[in-house]
Amino acid sequence: MAKIIELPKLSPTMEEGTLVRWSRKEGDAVGVDDLLAEVETDKATMEFRSFDKGTVLKLLVPEGAVLKLGQPVAILGSPGEDISALLASVGAAPATSAPAGPTLEAAPPTPTSEQPTRPPPATPAGSPGDAAVKGERGVAGAILAPSSPRVRRIARERAVDVDAVPGSGAHGRVTEADVTRPKSLALRPGDVARPASPMRKVIARRLVESKQTVPHFYLEADLDFEALVALREQVNKGSTAETKVSVNDLLLRACALALREVPEANASWIDGQVVQYDRADVSVAVSIEDGLLTPVLRDADRLSLGAIARATKELVAKARARKLTPEEMTGGTFSLSNLGMFQIDRFAAVINPPESMILAVGAVRDVPVVKAGAVVPGKRCAVTLSCDHRVVDGALGARWLLALRGLVENPMRILV
Repeated sequence: MAKIIELPKLSPTMEEGTLVRWSRKEGDAVGVDDLLAEVETDKATMEFRSFDKGTVLKLLVPEGAVLKLGQPVAILGSPGEDISALLASVGAAPATSAPAGPTLEAAPPTPTSEQPTRPPPATPAGSPGDAAVKGERGVAGAILAPSSPRVRRIARERAVDVDAVPGSGAHGRVTEADVTRPKSLALRPGDVARPASPMRKVIARRLVESKQTVPHFYLEADLDFEALVALREQVNKGSTAETKVSVNDLLLRACALALREVPEANASWIDGQVVQYDRADVSVAVSIEDGLLTPVLRDADRLSLGAIARATKELVAKARARKLTPEEMTGGTFSLSNLGMFQIDRFAAVINPPESMILAVGAVRDVPVVKAGAVVPGKRCAVTLSCDHRVVDGALGARWLLALRGLVENPMRILV
């Protein structure tokens, strides 16, 4: 019996996804756990696999479509099965059977003597139907108009010429936000409004949520990095590109060890309770095209420096290839964000809930310092610890930073 296949939740934070590529075409047989499509979520490009077996009778959405959770995307059944009722239930164009080759748009019926061709009814200019006339017909009979009747009505009420408004929606579609945008923010010639990617939408939502619901405060320190940099140079003597250790690798382990030394800071505020962790899982901020991912390095305090370097390189590569699994992106207890490679002296990062702390690391600077009453060359690095005041008070955050300073300025402890 034919059934509708809906878009499932492919990652914990997924609310919508973009269908990147169909792996099956209409008429193809599909088994349980066979790959149906690839879907770009807020975090990565995920595999969408079938929970049923049968034949693909209809693909309801095109590649590139932005889909909501639970949205119908395909119909599976037996070859030749009547799916007109299912198509009607999802508002798609009727089809009697699965074609032999791939097709994403129903062909118009061929006129016969019993079915004379009639001209379409005239539509007054400016009426809601005007959008459909100007639009293009998409998959399964859907109208992809430059604007919807609702948007045109709102535009008329606001005395906005909808045809002169640059559309920020898919395929240049004019959205409600485009016609309700304050005049001071109206786009001018040369300005470009582009639809936000699923990842960018989630980043926007989560960061606004963090700043609105998490009481941030910030602690700054200037750490002596001279011994840490010297240790890294010694460790990397004779190393290959694959085995070299970075300053960030040393900091990752130092942060994890500091969480062990000050366990009260390794906690989260969850449903009115303070949850203290018995693990040091450090989230590492990785910049990718159009966004940011935070893969998690598990049990970083128990890993050797070499294991941390290898695991971090692997996670960063998977992040930039958008191949991280949901398990590799969730469950961190602390975050580390480093912009030193961009020559940023200092910055403050936004907490990644439900974590309660994130350390922002700037560039290692060559500065004059005073030692034994003499001015000598030194190396300093500014760090800023963002704390959730519901869990971490000022004194507790200061104790954690003091523990980190002890490790960084006596880096042999990081190796033990």
